[in-house]
Amino acid sequence: MDDSRKDIHTAGVPRICQACEARHKGICGGMEPEQLLELSRSTKIRTVPVGTELLIEGETSGTFSNILSGVVKLSKLMADGRHQIVGLQFAPDFVGRPFSDESLVAAEAATDVTICTFPRDALEDMTSRSPGLGKMLLSQSLAELDEARDWMLTLGQRTAEERVAHFLHTIAAHIDPYRKDDDESTVDIELPLSRADIADFLGLTIETVSRQFTRLRNQGVIEKLDGRNIRIPSLDALREIAER
Repeated sequence: MDDSRKDIHTAGVPRICQACEARHKGICGGMEPEQLLELSRSTKIRTVPVGTELLIEGETSGTFSNILSGVVKLSKLMADGRHQIVGLQFAPDFVGRPFSDESLVAAEAATDVTICTFPRDALEDMTSRSPGLGKMLLSQSLAELDEARDWMLTLGQRTAEERVAHFLHTIAAHIDPYRKDDDESTVDIELPLSRADIADFLGLTIETVSRQFTRLRNQGVIEKLDGRNIRIPSLDALREIAER
């Protein structure tokens, strides 16, 4: 192709990054083409199966990752040995905490997850030289803080029905990061957590979670498919319950 006809958004961008939609919304959106090229030399894309540990609480990881697809659950170890789920991450979220000696949470693949990994020292060095990358990392950190505050509201003030609806809406809204915001067509999702994990995450009993699923199904807000697969006929209807 003639250089004059090259897309300005892909000119100079490494081949491994050109087909990656995550780079537009993730931290890579703050990098110049030459920085992407530099990082791509040590980048690996891999798919890890459900249950794989990506971060271990209290330990330092030698790599960071961008989530390209799938769901990652974050958890904290409690004094009695139990693990409390404290958050979920989706594409194109960033897994890891730059410039920190250790991870304050554990990260585990809640589904099969495709990630783009790169060495810790390479990214931290690049961040020190790139205001744009530092801004993107800060932006993601602030977004996570906002989500944590919203989740505090969910656990502290919302009813059981609203909590379950909010959880389902979160999954539906994030499972496809490239979905248009105004696209309210039917959404099919696969729940990334078991009923027990959902109950743990929402601060409810398994029985209560099951009752709320049945209630939403009877209202026509969700439809049971098979296994963990659920159909949501209208995100608007689900959001109305979640935000009452």
